[in-house]
Amino acid sequence: MSAMVWRAFAIRIALILCLLLTPGALAKKPPAKPVNINTATSEELQQVPGIGPATAEKILQMRKSYGAFKSVDDLLAIRGLGPKRLEKMRRYLTVGKPAAAKPVPLPAKFTPPAEKPPDKS
Repeated sequence: MSAMVWRAFAIRIALILCLLLTPGALAKKPPAKPVNINTATSEELQQVPGIGPATAEKILQMRKSYGAFKSVDDLLAIRGLGPKRLEKMRRYLTVGKPAAAKPVPLPAKFTPPAEKPPDKS
């Protein structure tokens, strides 16, 4: 093959690779409805553009350590998540009530422990 044919071949391959590897080609589809950061799993958080596995784990850890988020802006406390990035994600996030713990049913014949009388010493 001549040098000109090789050059044309290399340019075509380079263009194809550029098209395949652009961020738009690998972008994930955003969630259909906003994700509640107080109840979402790691997988649900990762559906939000801009949240990968590491950021999802940081969100879950923050929620576990400090309790429910009061605002989406609370995410700014996460290292590596700044105002510009949060603004791109904001439309896909919401803050709802955290999932309530299901009450444990009492046994049918539950009797509370009797109180001890005060010690008269």
